[in-house]
Amino acid sequence: MKPLSTLAITTLASAFFCVGIAQAQDYDLVISNGRVMDPETLYDSIANVGISDGRIVAISKEALSGAEEIDATGHIVAPGFIDTHFHWQQPMGYALGLRDGLTSSMDLEEGCAGTFIARWYEEREGKNQANFGCASSHEQARAIVLDGFDDEETLLLGPAAALTSRKGSGWSLDKADYDTGNKILQIIDEGLQAGALGIGSTLGYMRDGVTTRELFEVQKIGARYGRQTAVHTRFTPDGDVLENVGAQEVIANALALNAPAILQHFNNPGWRLTHELIARLQENGHNIWGEIYPYSAGSTTVNAVFLKPENWVERQGHRYEDTMQDPITGDFYTQEKYDQVLKDNPTQEILLFKTPPEDSVKWLTLRGTTMASDAMFAEPLMAPWNTPFEKLGNMHPRGAGARAATLRLGRENDIPMMQLLSILSYNAAHHLGRTGLKAMQERGRVQEGMIADIVVFDPETVADNATYDHGSIPSTGFKAVIVHGEVTVRDDELLEVFAGQPIRFEPEDKPRFESVSEDAWNREFSTGMPDVAPGVPPQGGN
Repeated sequence: MKPLSTLAITTLASAFFCVGIAQAQDYDLVISNGRVMDPETLYDSIANVGISDGRIVAISKEALSGAEEIDATGHIVAPGFIDTHFHWQQPMGYALGLRDGLTSSMDLEEGCAGTFIARWYEEREGKNQANFGCASSHEQARAIVLDGFDDEETLLLGPAAALTSRKGSGWSLDKADYDTGNKILQIIDEGLQAGALGIGSTLGYMRDGVTTRELFEVQKIGARYGRQTAVHTRFTPDGDVLENVGAQEVIANALALNAPAILQHFNNPGWRLTHELIARLQENGHNIWGEIYPYSAGSTTVNAVFLKPENWVERQGHRYEDTMQDPITGDFYTQEKYDQVLKDNPTQEILLFKTPPEDSVKWLTLRGTTMASDAMFAEPLMAPWNTPFEKLGNMHPRGAGARAATLRLGRENDIPMMQLLSILSYNAAHHLGRTGLKAMQERGRVQEGMIADIVVFDPETVADNATYDHGSIPSTGFKAVIVHGEVTVRDDELLEVFAGQPIRFEPEDKPRFESVSEDAWNREFSTGMPDVAPGVPPQGGN
């Protein structure tokens, strides 16, 4: 056998090298011929997307090959949707969200008790179909301290714990003194130390118990970590004056503390001023943002303090017969039914009609906001992920259809698609990313190097099917929903794939909690105040 010439060796080596390159360019998954849209860079073009090891590796006009392929011809390829206000953090809740394009499901309002944050994340690791995250709960810290609520199994449910813990009253009505207030703050701090995404405060449900000083101290805890406090503001829902006063309370605290903040579901009377405040703050570089959802009705529990007849009926002029609906029977409440349900089942969910339906479309046009659904629960609460949807009890339709409703209403009213994708994904990722949250710095975008959380949908047919009468019907029109590079929904079918990742901060070795006291305040803010003139008002007052 003759030895190979130098030229032959070079030719063979070149051929082998080229084959190696071709093999290296084969991807785990390729999305072909879709309209790729990225809200951060405003990229909008027909292209192919190559995905490997859970990340977007290539976006190219050239053909790509992969082990798996999705033909996205006629479809939009967009960042997976992100919801920062999704309460049903259980398997069936994630399932309904995924069918609606939701790849990252977080609860930054109710949250989870700080002492259980670490275990809450551990229980979902490797078992979730969607990405998941939670805030450290102001409300549940108060329930633990002021009501003595200590049911571990319930508290591990996270946001759903409120269905039980709210049956007490201390969490809502009792004012904290220095001793109990510090215990509340310490629990919240423990959650942040464990990696919680921020602080969730349902202040509007605790307006009579939480003083203005307490809310300031709560936001101060978040500020020490550089994390946002998300607040259901003090007077939500109410008239336009008090709605905006509640927003200004949170904003003033955030500015004084140089801290991020979320004004939750400000789609209520006065929303134009609230949005202008937020927009001007953002123009000046402040990391403060707000949420909307495209429905004229909200959902809450019967024992919400703002539904008391002296407030809802006598002061605000509403009627239960026009505004408060039983989602199971479809019947509207009367005063008599309200009194009876409040006595028998105080955490019964209701639908609450509170804003003009025509405003729903207007909210979707607001720049710099996020679409956060405020998704509630259906029964059975702990249903397995593959439970037939028709076997679920009724719920507010926003849990199953808020994202597709956004896309449908945008289609029907000529709202630019890039605006819709921004409020569905990028805006939340952008603002949370600014707090240092790496998981959100790498999501909400279709760019090379980013995590492959992606939705592929037909812009002409995508639709929400959930209604107030049948709120748990999943959306349709999704060719694929991809979580961390794995196809989890294909052609509107949820697959047995559990690729969900934790959305959290790295746990810290030490707490950042600092005890609150009059002496400490006097030392910091006075030149030597006499004991007879305390530096802050008693915790019993505002």
